[in-house]
Amino acid sequence: MSTGAPRARNPVRQRPVAGTLAGLGLAALTAASLVSCSTDSGGSSPSFTPTPTGPETASFSGTPPSALSSLGASVKASARARASAAASSASARASEFEASVSAEAERANAAARKALENVEGRGNAISDVSLTGMPTPQTGGLLALIVNITNSTDKTASYAVQVDFRDPDGKVAETRYVGAEDLKPGEKAHPLAISRKPLEPRLTAEIAKAQRY
Repeated sequence: MSTGAPRARNPVRQRPVAGTLAGLGLAALTAASLVSCSTDSGGSSPSFTPTPTGPETASFSGTPPSALSSLGASVKASARARASAAASSASARASEFEASVSAEAERANAAARKALENVEGRGNAISDVSLTGMPTPQTGGLLALIVNITNSTDKTASYAVQVDFRDPDGKVAETRYVGAEDLKPGEKAHPLAISRKPLEPRLTAEIAKAQRY
């Protein structure tokens, strides 16, 4: 049995509680400050940019969406409507152009047809008559020609002219008659010969007869 004096135990060191609590408090304050900095501008939530991902194509069938199909149908319907309106407008312009020919001119044309009934050959006034074409935009899409008549004699005379419209094969597709009455020496007249045939196939016009009477 030892009789020596008991050894002194090492005292247990305790960490200062106040220092630890102070460290925890500083960390919490720092975290709060960071959150505050990210939310002070306008009070909005912290900004976050998602990573973009490609579209899911595994289930694509290749059929266009119904919205695109509807758009295509709408465009086609609109084009048909515009074409129909343009055709109606052209028809209206043609009617207006024909109506612009006076009743007096129609009467002269009827007299010209009658005057040519018994004329043999091409008549006695071919050299006094010529044709000038008119632009179709001005005629509403109709084939129309100006028949230029000049009284080259020294006496008052009336004129009757037959204009034939021929197809590409040379066959007469339509005949029109125009006339001018009581032209003084050197006087000119410009009646119109208007075809009512479609522009295609393209027709050509010629003076078939011209009679001075």
